[in-house]
Amino acid sequence: MKGMTALRVKELLREKGWTTKVLAEKTGMSESYLTHIKNGTRRWNEDSLRKLANAFEMSPIDLFALYRKRTDNIDTSINLPEQTNADLNVQLIPVVGDIPSNPSPYNNQLIQVTTGFKDAFVPFLNSTDGAIFALAIENNLMAPIFCKGDRLIISPEIWARTGDLAAVEYGNDTPIKTIAKVTYTEEFVILETVNQKQAPVALIRGKDHFRIIGRVITRIQSLV
Repeated sequence: MKGMTALRVKELLREKGWTTKVLAEKTGMSESYLTHIKNGTRRWNEDSLRKLANAFEMSPIDLFALYRKRTDNIDTSINLPEQTNADLNVQLIPVVGDIPSNPSPYNNQLIQVTTGFKDAFVPFLNSTDGAIFALAIENNLMAPIFCKGDRLIISPEIWARTGDLAAVEYGNDTPIKTIAKVTYTEEFVILETVNQKQAPVALIRGKDHFRIIGRVITRIQSLV
């Protein structure tokens, strides 16, 4: 799991043209501590993560080495406060290859292992949902909205409203689990495919089996 929480300090120093001494002056942290962070020989804490994010003028989530956004065009006009009292809770979310029928920490771990994603996690900030999971997109059937290699962060704790994308289960005989855009009407629940290439499915409310497994709250984009 160590690799899953490594920070991009060495890479960012190279991009900025800074030395460790310069970074120490900007963060107020010692050069020796920053050298450990840079080389991955010592674990960062929340305070150091905030200071590094302020120094590099980026979101703390973009400091992580895995599943980061491209840094080709970093907006250097961003101004972040020197200090913040906000709590920073970094959660490692399990990557799964299929939508869990009943998400929970235990069930997500089972799906993670059985679908070939053992020990695969993505970092996520300030979630209180213990059953949250990251669905691996393994093909381009939902392109161009979602592409192969993307990770969809899905929260069972957050209800999907009309117009939201969600992981859903529907069907009376053989239930189907998929990602769909949900629309509620007085009589129907209408499910649309992400790329809208197939006809919508109209389910009769109170008659056809349908349930929300979790709402898609963000996408972590593939770098490939």
